Amino acid sequence: MAKTIIIRTETENDYRTVEEITRKAFWNLYTPGCNEHYIAHVIRSHRDFIPELDLVAERDGRVIGNIMYTKTRLVDEAGNKKDILTFGPISVLPEYQRMGYGKQLIEASFEKAAALGYEVIVIFGNPGNYVSRGFKSCRKYNVSLENGTFPSAMLVKELKEGALDGRNWIYYESPAFAIDEAEAEAFDESFEKREKRYQPSQEEFYIHSHSIVQP
Repeated sequence: MAKTIIIRTETENDYRTVEEITRKAFWNLYTPGCNEHYIAHVIRSHRDFIPELDLVAERDGRVIGNIMYTKTRLVDEAGNKKDILTFGPISVLPEYQRMGYGKQLIEASFEKAAALGYEVIVIFGNPGNYVSRGFKSCRKYNVSLENGTFPSAMLVKELKEGALDGRNWIYYESPAFAIDEAEAEAFDESFEKREKRYQPSQEEFYIHSHSIVQP
């Protein structure tokens, strides 16, 4: 059973700690090394970033996890725009993973997002990690990419039931995630050196990120 944690808004004093946690959580997970800690570093200053949904989890006075949200949008076949959310990075220190802390962070963020009036969240992730949190295939909500495809890794959750009302929607990712790889590599140099290597989770990520759900 997970110990009690405090979930609160991230402060400037948490920034480096959160970036270190994110780096440890994602290192070699999807690619050799990672750039998620650089994403966490730069999206805080982007116009789509939502500070009220930038949350940390504290256990025994130590920050052990974080979740960040940005605004993004859906557009229906008539050109109507709907402001929605995406989250990421979400990270928990490796030694505290699979103890329920990530779940608590996610659920707390859902409550805050709904209270702020947001109705829909779209993410890219491993379905096995998120279907238990109420996410479903984008195909079930008629949410596609601009090229008309329905990636198996694109998952949708309605915070308000019926918010997507059966229309066809196109998802547009926030430009907050369009990072410079060279700048990310330079930023990583300021952290403790770690070995970049291959591990099987990278192949799993490749399969999910390149798979399409057929109509």
